[in-house]
Amino acid sequence: MIFHSPHPPITVPEESFSDYLLGSLGDRRDKPAFIEGPSGRVVTYGQLRDQARAAARGLAARGLGRGGVVAICSPNLPEYATAFLAAGMAGGCSTTLNPLSTDDELVSQLNDSGARWFITVPPLLDRARAVAARTGIEEIFVFGEAEGATAFADLIADGMKDGMRSDAVPAGIGDPAEDLLTLPYSSGTTGVSKGVMLTHRNLVANIEQFSAVGLVDAGDVVLAVLPFFHIYGMVVVMSGALRAGATVVTMPRFDLEEFLGAIQRYRATSLYLVPPIVLGLAKHPAVDGYDLSSVNWIMSGAAPLGEEIALACQERIGCRVFQGYGLTEASPVTHVCFGDNVDEDKIGTIGPTIPSTEMMIVDLESGEALGPGGEGEVWVRGPQVMKGYLGNPEATAATVDAEGWLHTGDVGRADEDGYVTIVDRAKELIKYKGYQVAPAELEDLLLAHPAVADVAVIPVADEEAGEIPKACVVRAGEVSGEELMRYVSERVAPQKKIRAVEFLEEIPKSASGKILRRFLVERERAAAS
Repeated sequence: MIFHSPHPPITVPEESFSDYLLGSLGDRRDKPAFIEGPSGRVVTYGQLRDQARAAARGLAARGLGRGGVVAICSPNLPEYATAFLAAGMAGGCSTTLNPLSTDDELVSQLNDSGARWFITVPPLLDRARAVAARTGIEEIFVFGEAEGATAFADLIADGMKDGMRSDAVPAGIGDPAEDLLTLPYSSGTTGVSKGVMLTHRNLVANIEQFSAVGLVDAGDVVLAVLPFFHIYGMVVVMSGALRAGATVVTMPRFDLEEFLGAIQRYRATSLYLVPPIVLGLAKHPAVDGYDLSSVNWIMSGAAPLGEEIALACQERIGCRVFQGYGLTEASPVTHVCFGDNVDEDKIGTIGPTIPSTEMMIVDLESGEALGPGGEGEVWVRGPQVMKGYLGNPEATAATVDAEGWLHTGDVGRADEDGYVTIVDRAKELIKYKGYQVAPAELEDLLLAHPAVADVAVIPVADEEAGEIPKACVVRAGEVSGEELMRYVSERVAPQKKIRAVEFLEEIPKSASGKILRRFLVERERAAAS
């Protein structure tokens, strides 16, 4: 059976992303769109739109147009949104990079995406130069100033000069349903990172969908602690708030005391978080030292949130805690549990599907669509589903079938009301603090070590991180777990580090040689209990 959304369907506006967000400012022109949290610096809606248009002209003058890609590698700043919007206004798209990625990971994404321009911050400039030398990057821009790179402010100034009107923009996009707006990278259900092709229409549709549920309105102050390079921060926090006319307070990094201080200072009303931060709000003693009474609600996403932690956070902060669900391939939101009328017994669920989104729960073995109470893989279909993986039709076909169903790789069950509980993962990704960690990538890395004969990487439950990667290793020579963890940590981004090692005599595998990871996971769970 097909589960339908309880919410009325939406009509997707057929316009570019920037027109959808900022086409008509009305009385918002002088309202703060962004406040830089640490400094208090304000960027109004009028300034944001004018600067984005000018930056778009500057990029277009350098050759950016349809099919062109701009890479953005930066912590959260108001200028991040300016650059993101400008790339789309010029007819190109952006690919967003994690500043914690290794040089090799950055090079891989830049080369795969075909990026020709790189936007970053001065502290990352040396790394930017190093990776640019190994890719097709033609010019590096920085937010602020640094020797050896073009100031982003100069790019804006270039777009403003020569008597051009401040409201003039380049030719822009052709078809919102076909032209790419952004190209984030995701591991999908397994394997290495792939470029997720998201169109203007994908993101416009998704914002329209979750906005209809009432997540944010013009009177809200949204604290942006989740990184804008991640689809959750990019679309739900940054873009959703701009569409609503709210004010976004940016934080360049997460520090609990700074986070709590920003809530108190700016009277934040809406918090989009991940489970480790919710856990901190529920348990950390520092919370009692701050006034958090302005917070109306907390939305947790990117990884499952335990019911006990959610309830503890609710009681301590004095506001409702809800959950949402999505994935990069769905722009990202597919489910939201939100609203004053949501019963307390639904707090452990991700809610029903958002407007204009269908769902099936599909038995993993028979492929049969199940009804309420049945456990199977969650499939979703709607206008927010990606165009596909860049240059990878095989992976696209394995993830989105011929009927448009996106196979999420997560196992869940729906109740009679269509509220879904995620119970397990069919896919192999490990969720460390909301980040996707692909076991296959770590296994390949460990197998390159001369003392490793075989290996399987599995998730281990962790109260703070959600899950941590653990390596089950068959030794080919003398080596310690500490040595292997150090070997991996020197070669991957911090979230991908191996946090535990166990030595085994053999790795369980199927007749075809595939790792039977579930046996190792079940063994780990039994040992923990």
